[in-house]
Amino acid sequence: QVQLVESGGGLVQAGGSLRLSCAASGRTLSQYAMGWFRQAPGKEREFVAAISRSGGSTSSAEAVKGRFTISRDIAKNTLYLQMNSLKPEDTAVYYCAARRTYWSTTSSQEEEYDYWGQGTQVTVSS
Repeated sequence: QVQLVESGGGLVQAGGSLRLSCAASGRTLSQYAMGWFRQAPGKEREFVAAISRSGGSTSSAEAVKGRFTISRDIAKNTLYLQMNSLKPEDTAVYYCAARRTYWSTTSSQEEEYDYWGQGTQVTVSS
């Protein structure tokens, strides 16, 4: 199985940028479709962005379209989330997740993911 460790969170002012990383170990990322989710205080965890197993397809939530970009570096076995034009409503704990699949599709469904990281806090001040 794969182990996932997120990093790169922190405190940033509105309008700023952060890049989250998710380092994988145990298995190569090319064996999994990947996703980013987030959970704000008092709210349910929600989908942010996903990338297919092949890396050829990505998808993102409407709330982050045009601002967040998901990518991966197979050589470094690392998943990224570049977050630009951050807003206070982006404040949350961000989680990366891996999904076992034979197909090169993306998924926004939390229950379809098999492995999760521990999360990294992102706080956006106004």
